[in-house]
Amino acid sequence: MKTVVDISALPAIENPGRICILQSKWYPDLVGSMSEACQNVLGSAGYTDIEVHTLPGALEIPLAARDLLAEDTALGIDAVICFGVIIKGDTLHFEMISTESMRGLGSVMHDFRRPVVVEILPVFDMQQAIDRTSDDEFNKGIEAAVAAIEMVAWRRASTG
Repeated sequence: MKTVVDISALPAIENPGRICILQSKWYPDLVGSMSEACQNVLGSAGYTDIEVHTLPGALEIPLAARDLLAEDTALGIDAVICFGVIIKGDTLHFEMISTESMRGLGSVMHDFRRPVVVEILPVFDMQQAIDRTSDDEFNKGIEAAVAAIEMVAWRRASTG
């Protein structure tokens, strides 16, 4: 089921920090579409310091997230947003990469207590990936940006 995310009433972020986008090099048109949609929403919310890092694949994204947050001693990174596409093939590669990427990113989020938003799409075929990355209101990059903004606002409000 496709869901449109409302971006009209996003919380205001005072003094926005840095957002790091980590993206897989696989399926660059699809991943790039999510990243671009995300950056547009973040920009309209006041974020100007958006770093984009392209990595070999989805399995490498958790290490990159851990490295960025470990080096961020000034707490300048508000959130890490991760994009990738993993299409099911004939082997267990799909299951292994999907599971390990998500497990690793969950661990990073809990260890560093910073939002890590994951839109690494495990899909069964190319059409499912296209449906989630097209240049329309259903693009998962929009959803990722909204989740990051809402989490940053919530954390700032709850931690004072």
